[in-house]
Amino acid sequence: MLSLFVPSIRKIVIVQGASADNDGEQSHAFEPLLLDFFSDFNKLVERKIDQLILTKVGLIGISDIKDSLEIIVSNAVKDAPNSHLFLGKPVDGVDSKYSSSILSSIDHQRTLESSYIRVLQQLFSSNLNILNEFQSDSIAANSPEYGFGYLLKSDNIREKLVENAKSLLDLTSFKDIPAADATNLVKLLSKWIDFNSSSKNSNEESNETSTAIFNIFKTYPECKSIKTFLEISADIEDYLFKSNWLIGSDAWSYDVGNSGVHQVLSSKKNVNMLIIDSETSSTRKRNKSFSKKNIGLYAMNFHTVYVASVAVYSSYTQLLTSLLEASKFDGPSVVIAYLPYETEKYNPVDILKETKIAVNSGYWPLYRYDPSIEDDEEAFKLDSSVIRKELQDFLDRENKLTLLTKKEPGIETTVEQSVSDAIAKKLELRNKAALDQLLNGLSGPPLHIYYASDGGNASSLASRLASRATSRSLKATSLSMDTIVIDELSGEENVVFITSTAGQGEFPQDGKAFWQELKMAGQADLSNLRFSVFGLGDSKYWPRKEDSRYFNKPSKDLFSKLQSLGADPFVPLGLGDDQDDNGYETAYSIWEQQLWVELGVDKIEVADEPRELTAEDIKLQSNFLRGTLAADLVNEETGNITNENTQIAKFHGLYMQDDRDIRSTRKEQGLEPLYAFMARVRTPHGTASPEQWLLLDKLSDETGNGTIKLTNRATFQLHGVLKKDIKHTIRSMNSLLMDTLAGSGDVNRDVMISAIPENKKVHDQLVSIGKQISEYFLPKTTAYHEIWLHGVDERDDDPTWPAIYENRKEGPRKKKTMVSGNALVDVEPIYSPVYLPRKFKVNIAAPPYNDVDVWSSDVGLISIINQETQEIEGFNLLAGGGMGTTHNNIKTWPDTGKMLGFVTPNNVIKAIESVLIFQRDNGDRTNRKHARLRYTIDTVGFENFKNIVEERLDFNFKPPRDYAIDSNVDKFGWVKDETGLNHFTTFIENGRVLDAPGMNQKTGLREIAKYMQLKKCGEFRLTGNQHIIISKIQDNYLPELKELLKQFQLDNLQLSGLKLSSSSCVGFPTCGLAMAESERFFPIVVTEIEETLEDFGLRHDSVVLRISGCGNGCSRPWLAEVALVGKAPNVYNIMLGGGYHGNRLNKLYRSNVKDKDICGILKPLFKQWALERYEAEHFGDFLIRKDIIKETTEGKHFHDNVAQEAY
Repeated sequence: MLSLFVPSIRKIVIVQGASADNDGEQSHAFEPLLLDFFSDFNKLVERKIDQLILTKVGLIGISDIKDSLEIIVSNAVKDAPNSHLFLGKPVDGVDSKYSSSILSSIDHQRTLESSYIRVLQQLFSSNLNILNEFQSDSIAANSPEYGFGYLLKSDNIREKLVENAKSLLDLTSFKDIPAADATNLVKLLSKWIDFNSSSKNSNEESNETSTAIFNIFKTYPECKSIKTFLEISADIEDYLFKSNWLIGSDAWSYDVGNSGVHQVLSSKKNVNMLIIDSETSSTRKRNKSFSKKNIGLYAMNFHTVYVASVAVYSSYTQLLTSLLEASKFDGPSVVIAYLPYETEKYNPVDILKETKIAVNSGYWPLYRYDPSIEDDEEAFKLDSSVIRKELQDFLDRENKLTLLTKKEPGIETTVEQSVSDAIAKKLELRNKAALDQLLNGLSGPPLHIYYASDGGNASSLASRLASRATSRSLKATSLSMDTIVIDELSGEENVVFITSTAGQGEFPQDGKAFWQELKMAGQADLSNLRFSVFGLGDSKYWPRKEDSRYFNKPSKDLFSKLQSLGADPFVPLGLGDDQDDNGYETAYSIWEQQLWVELGVDKIEVADEPRELTAEDIKLQSNFLRGTLAADLVNEETGNITNENTQIAKFHGLYMQDDRDIRSTRKEQGLEPLYAFMARVRTPHGTASPEQWLLLDKLSDETGNGTIKLTNRATFQLHGVLKKDIKHTIRSMNSLLMDTLAGSGDVNRDVMISAIPENKKVHDQLVSIGKQISEYFLPKTTAYHEIWLHGVDERDDDPTWPAIYENRKEGPRKKKTMVSGNALVDVEPIYSPVYLPRKFKVNIAAPPYNDVDVWSSDVGLISIINQETQEIEGFNLLAGGGMGTTHNNIKTWPDTGKMLGFVTPNNVIKAIESVLIFQRDNGDRTNRKHARLRYTIDTVGFENFKNIVEERLDFNFKPPRDYAIDSNVDKFGWVKDETGLNHFTTFIENGRVLDAPGMNQKTGLREIAKYMQLKKCGEFRLTGNQHIIISKIQDNYLPELKELLKQFQLDNLQLSGLKLSSSSCVGFPTCGLAMAESERFFPIVVTEIEETLEDFGLRHDSVVLRISGCGNGCSRPWLAEVALVGKAPNVYNIMLGGGYHGNRLNKLYRSNVKDKDICGILKPLFKQWALERYEAEHFGDFLIRKDIIKETTEGKHFHDNVAQEAY
């Protein structure tokens, strides 16, 4: 082969196809083609070939071939080329023999529907038998009758084998084989017969018996009696016990008789059907005329069929339970599985949203029906809270609905609402408003105010306007635009519309239906209507000139449409702008005055209205964080709490949220949003015992949403806790010394420390100082103990809980302070009764690791460690970091902490206290967007700030000590500390611990906690990157733990460098501030970017990517090399150039990018990086060196030097 090359060639690159990147497995075996070149080494020397480079390629698209060749050549000419370069996407082997054939038997999208198949494989593994798995093109694989015919044939063979076995249960039948084997065979055959007569046996045990029998058959095939078995069947598959399944789509539902479904259900055979229904509720409404049968109800009417209705994207646990119950049921079973999608473009997030809407509206109820259970109360189990009319009718007929409602009083029934019903509901609300007018005895002209509001600003403004109108004797009403009846609008005389702007110039949720109706109103005559519109928007939110139309678009469109229908604008359109000095109030005050003039009430003297409560008022009036929270918690009329108590609850570590995916669905049902708390645990040590983990796991299932959230501040959150359950949840946590006090609020929040698993001595010191700081700055109010922990509660799991609370030395204060006059009062010596202007955070890093993003917090402590003694000698103290900002508002910016200097461990709390008190006394208490420490420092100047801080101390900061940071990502896998204890860092995507098809991490961590509890070993340690460390494990326990990690896919670390380095915030559906998807978007966009990186040989290169659903920056996106920050649904800003070590802010690269375009924008940048980077040069550093993005040297310059093309 060398003879084919010209003599001048010195380097040879061999490009070879490969199914996987062996580099990821540290396997570098010589390949056959490479061995051919080395077969005559002397010729290589003679030709002066100095390098042979092997490059492997996986799947590469045609459009990427040129790019890949460029990277191969670029690698070859480097001084130190990568000798194991892999380009393209690895081709993974199939997991089991069923995968491809199973998926080909389903007519719909493979990647989406495979989630159900994976669950079946996971539950039944080798015992799974897909009956309609056919390879022949001549057989209609997705019809159940063929698979059923196959089952009947197998059953016929099995019956013959059983009868044969029964006739040969005598040792004399096997006299021609050794006596010991004959005795064993008879015993095995007897057991095998028993297994065949029972549906309750374990497949594992029964198949061990079957295999043992067949092995004896193979050993003695000439035995006369054994021959009788082998003549019936010589295939071991006919002796084994399987879980038999027919898998199909909802196409079977349109002709139940001809599709074979009826034959299967009426057969009384032990066979299971999994029917995947992909029709969305909206599609079903459009296609009502089609005769689609409800197979679940059809099957239940047989009274001999197990039936379950499941949805993997709603309740994974219920799905597992249903499949196991179906498999154990003696007779036919049918599991109808929901997977809604209209087009192949649907991604898992779209399906999740559709599923939640369907389940919560009652379109797709979750239930299980087992007719073998004689107790009617137990035979039918409803696993969701809303049912459809047709299911309600069946249950009524079977007299089961009454039993259900006795057991579950919260069950709601729903029927499709007619247009007249909807109008009647609207009129009811309007009539109530009219009655309120009458009762108030107002005599002036009417003023109807309608609002559309997502964040609450528009609704608050409407309420305020109505109050002011009433004080001027106008008959004012304030209602949501959802209540408007178009036909009634023309008779309302004076109408004002107030709307905020959502997304890309869209109406808020409670205005969308009205706007659609109005657009379709045709030639409606509104000539009698006098109206005006005021809009709330942000002129810089969409900064590109071509996007300026989005500014206040709903109000502009509404004003124009009403004019086109003949309505008379008695006050010009008002456009509020957040960029004005006083925000939207600047334009609003002018518009409101015009309104009073036109209505003739501008001269009326009115009393001064009460000043609107601010956050500072709420804190001051809260009586040291009590408010009326205790009374609000027992108010059963709503799942919500008041706005004032919502603010107070944050200090108790609680956020009131609602499920935004189903807001509109619940509104259509006449229900309030599904309100629930998020509870955040205070863990300044970043650790949890096995007992604490098991408690959180239990609470997540009993009172939460079934998941545990590991946060990027190294603590725990439980989501979805209803108001009725929150007190029990908090008391439960405190029973194991986990409180939530100061988990949020305007105080020092939870302290975060480096996880550093390989250094026990340093970590122990960090735990100690972290706990000291947290306890010192913990609010001293007794409100937490009084509201949550005082006395006995009927739901306590153990009567000793109150004693545990009382005897705890640390944590929430239990007793008030005695002052002069022997009065017992609450005292806040550090905070004062108004606490801080905004939140305050402390992070502690342990170089060379910055896994806590030490530059991101109000106070950052960089540990200075003596390398010989491993003692922490002190800290370099940073101040003024913070992440929150508002899109395109140049008055807000993120920032990194600035160096104050070195401080010893003995003085570090004093130093933090001085910084905190400076912020308490000087922070902006009038504008919360300008209230964080970084803005206060900017106002007074850094040197003045430092002087003020040092004036309160009896020492000055010393010059900072030298240190080195080389990473802010976690080290995954096993490490051993200096004492010999082992620690395993496992990857948890975005910190969401849950069970999902093919990834049962929640169950796995529960089993690990149980093992640790049993062996009295180890603990869990949390990282600031939302991962978890199985920590402090002795060598003798490693084999069992490694097996558990493997069993539950917790040891899968063969992930890309991008995925291991990236994270996101929670975002939709629970975060009320989110503007776009984040956590649910993460796996979609990361997979797309991974494929691009693989094409350029960058799979193992670490790139820090952060995704945030809004500008508040909970995922610390502003420090990432690449950040995607949500601006509207499916729209993001791309930020580039952050420091890999978390020490430099990024900058805007492209604004308003559609989610589908993100990867295309990043692709050429990754290619350029692959071709032109220096050795070990990180992506963010490369972008700045090549002047692709300007370096952000200081937070106040965050908005400067942004390229014009970014907009």
